[in-house]
Amino acid sequence: MNHEIYDPDDMIAALATPWAESAIAVIRVSGAGSIEAVDALFSGSVKLAGAEARKLTLGVIRNPETEEALDEVMAVPFKSPVSYTGQDGLELYCHGSLPGLQKILNLLFQSGFRQASPGEFTFRAFVNGKMDLTRAEAVQEIISAKSGKAQSMALSRLSGAVESRINTMKSNALGIAAAFEIQLDYPEDEVETPETPMGELLQIKEGLTELIASYQVGRIYQEGVVVALAGRTNAGKSSLFNLFLKEDRSIVSDIHGTTRDFLESWISLSGIPVRLYDTAGLRKSDDPIEEEGIRRTRQVLKNSHVILYLLDGEAGLSEDDEAVLARADNKRVVVWNKADIASQPCPEGAVPVSAVSGKGFQELEKVLKDKIFHDSSTTQDGPVIDSLRQKNLLERALYGVDKVIEGIHNGLPVDILAMDLSEVLQALGEITGEVSSSDIMEQMFSKFCVGK
Repeated sequence: MNHEIYDPDDMIAALATPWAESAIAVIRVSGAGSIEAVDALFSGSVKLAGAEARKLTLGVIRNPETEEALDEVMAVPFKSPVSYTGQDGLELYCHGSLPGLQKILNLLFQSGFRQASPGEFTFRAFVNGKMDLTRAEAVQEIISAKSGKAQSMALSRLSGAVESRINTMKSNALGIAAAFEIQLDYPEDEVETPETPMGELLQIKEGLTELIASYQVGRIYQEGVVVALAGRTNAGKSSLFNLFLKEDRSIVSDIHGTTRDFLESWISLSGIPVRLYDTAGLRKSDDPIEEEGIRRTRQVLKNSHVILYLLDGEAGLSEDDEAVLARADNKRVVVWNKADIASQPCPEGAVPVSAVSGKGFQELEKVLKDKIFHDSSTTQDGPVIDSLRQKNLLERALYGVDKVIEGIHNGLPVDILAMDLSEVLQALGEITGEVSSSDIMEQMFSKFCVGK
């Protein structure tokens, strides 16, 4: 760990709210002596150093050299170890004036504080045993969540759901390791040989497999997916786009080629963040502007996770439609739009919808959600991970468990099995931070926002 960036002995300060004009802004400080250092700048009814922890105190921040009042604030001291970082710390609730905030921060930096690095408060919480790495990662995942479901999943990780599951598997692996050690330390005739721990190993393997499988779900809810509406002109893409958004965002017209460029908007589909695109109708055109729109549409379709391909139920299938349907595409959902006024029956496998009346829309949402999760084997009932670091370590642990199971089947010596099992314990320890390398931690915390 680069101690010039993350020196836990320094007093640090940072704005914990966005750098923007607001009603209230929060400045956070942490480190031994930080309460006393702020107290020297604070004029209030009580001294902060002797004030009750976690209780608001009204006062004024003053420059001790000029006696200039910088702002009237509310101060909340936090005493070690009952604080976010595990150290003494304090939060100042200030007026959200940018010049005023800058004055207070400059005064803090002149008084012995340094600017906190990204993620440094959470790093100190980890170092001081306030949270493990799975919870620390969940902090940033809560902040960056794009939907209520993603925020709820991250909050579950922050409460220790993943940590608890990892610790259970680690405890079981340690029990197996102890059994191996007994066989290594004592001759066979001096101690009863323990039974082969195949059941416990299979239990660990099942738990690892479930967590690994949950990663895809976690990333979908955290990062979202790209869904594009495609089809020939006048198939009703703009109407369906507006129905998803529940507002008239895209122009709807009977004139062909109305949509010349794509429109996009974020929506929530049962908690899944979806970046939805309304694209130009696919057809041959001599209009260079429309042709450019079609070129851009093809690029959007190429980068989409799911394509909702609309068929015009009123006009019926065209040759272009039939050519599209003849080509296999595992990311496509076929939508039979204008089903209420269709001139022919809905094609097999298509979802009948009326983008005008909304009939069939709920079924389309269900089909779309199923398509998004079509490769997922997790039920979402248990903990869900959202960290590539955790997924890679889980896969490393699973590989080690598989090696131990294979070694038992092949009759390998216990010392070889113990070595493979130690790799499992090493990987599980790295997930929670019990075993960790400084460069990995620095890379992880540097992605946090300043003040967190």
